[in-house]
Amino acid sequence: AVLNALVVTGKKIEEVKLATTGMGAAGISCVNMLVSLGLKPENILALDRDGVIHTGRTDLDPDKQRYARDTDKRTLAEIVEGADIFLGLSAAGILKPEMVASMARQPVIFALANPNPEITPEVAKAVRPDCIIGTGRSDYPNQINNVLCFPYLFRGALDVGATGINEEMKIACVKAIAAMARREASDLGAAYGGE
Repeated sequence: AVLNALVVTGKKIEEVKLATTGMGAAGISCVNMLVSLGLKPENILALDRDGVIHTGRTDLDPDKQRYARDTDKRTLAEIVEGADIFLGLSAAGILKPEMVASMARQPVIFALANPNPEITPEVAKAVRPDCIIGTGRSDYPNQINNVLCFPYLFRGALDVGATGINEEMKIACVKAIAAMARREASDLGAAYGGE
């Protein structure tokens, strides 16, 4: 989803700034994948349940320490300001309209908390009509869900007799799904309607 959003906005992954909330297993895995795809770690500001992940914190495990930044920012509002991408894997309603308004041009907002996202598409679009927003919900356009990758990833692993899933396989899966999403809708898919 990030790769295609960057194509639409004309931004490069090496140059974008990411603000993310929810640095549990899912959040760290997502951020690690984005780094593997070219996002610079120094362009990431992260927030967990205890606050912004910064170098002054002594409670960080090694996975979070990798993303600790030397910053004086301490709130979600501060880390979102000027960000190109918001990646939420945390809690419903925490991304406020004024925060979305402070983001970079054509902000990408992936509000993936379930069952309710960090911000709804209606609220985000009301403040920033230029935003690209996806949620984890099937009742909103642009659903983002990791379940979409599993059949393809495992089929590929089975086809080549792999005994594990490595980073290269995950990257190939990301790129294949991104390419599929750019295809014109099939007649069958068009029968389901939507945007």
